[in-house]
Amino acid sequence: MSELDASPTTSQTITRVSLLWGAALVLAIVAAIAAISAVKGASGPAQPVRAYLAALQAGDGARALGALRAQVPPGSAAMLDGAPLRDSMSRVQNLTVGEPKAAADGRQDVPVTFTSGGANYTSDFLVEQTGTDWLFFPQWSIVPAALPTVEATVVNSTRATLNGAAVNMPSGHNSFPVFYPGSYVGSLAGQYFAADPKSAVATQRNTQAHLALETKATPALTGAIEAKAKEFLDDCAKTASSKQQLQPACPFSFVTGNRIVDGSIAWGISDYPKASVTPYNGQWTVAPLAGKAHLTAQQIDLFTGRQSQLSVDRGFTFTMKMDVSGSTITLTPVIG
Repeated sequence: MSELDASPTTSQTITRVSLLWGAALVLAIVAAIAAISAVKGASGPAQPVRAYLAALQAGDGARALGALRAQVPPGSAAMLDGAPLRDSMSRVQNLTVGEPKAAADGRQDVPVTFTSGGANYTSDFLVEQTGTDWLFFPQWSIVPAALPTVEATVVNSTRATLNGAAVNMPSGHNSFPVFYPGSYVGSLAGQYFAADPKSAVATQRNTQAHLALETKATPALTGAIEAKAKEFLDDCAKTASSKQQLQPACPFSFVTGNRIVDGSIAWGISDYPKASVTPYNGQWTVAPLAGKAHLTAQQIDLFTGRQSQLSVDRGFTFTMKMDVSGSTITLTPVIG
């Protein structure tokens, strides 16, 4: 009886073992397929591009440069690491790594699309096989090339701000090797001279982007010039009135063939000048200042002896010499 009972039990055991081995084999195959897929995805043509972009977003210039294997052109390295690099990427949005496309010599072209300032851009990364993983999976690297540069200029200044960093601008110019994709914003802040922000977007290797900062006089400077002109003209009119002068040492004067009654001359300024400052030959010049003076007096006609009221406006112009020394501005009115 025991021999008859043993046969089914043995058969069931063999069946269970076979099922377990079968399940283990299936799991092993699935795991192998998953591992192969993971390795293939991790070592595909887009992998070095993704690693490079991740380094840019972290502001890690050394890691980004290693992933890009780029040549660094001459110039200031101020934009290649840290806060300026992170600032650049803060304006690079909607980054999308596209499908690789076959290129010459077995290489692949990996497109990266992005937006910046509301505009659409594409950066292209050429990758090549530089080895294998697990003996038969291709390993890809970005083909070395020169970084792009931002060629920045600024009017009448040796300094500027680029991506939040103070940078030197010898003779009003500097060259900045930069990573791509990237957004670079320059400006100049100052009490008397300033330049509004201007931006440049770097999209491709071995290219140049231009960023020109147009420095202008600030309202504080033009206001100071206008205040100085008003003070000068008011003093001039007051002195001319007190000395009863028709041709004072002022920008304004009056000539008449009639006789003027003593004590009746009164000068005033009816229209004060508006100031304008322009760059010229590496310096700053104040454009000629124009205004109007008003003269009142009693006059006597030499032929008829008739006395009448004189009331005239006299247009005038004069210049203002401006000396700039650091943050000190010296203004000197010039007549004639």
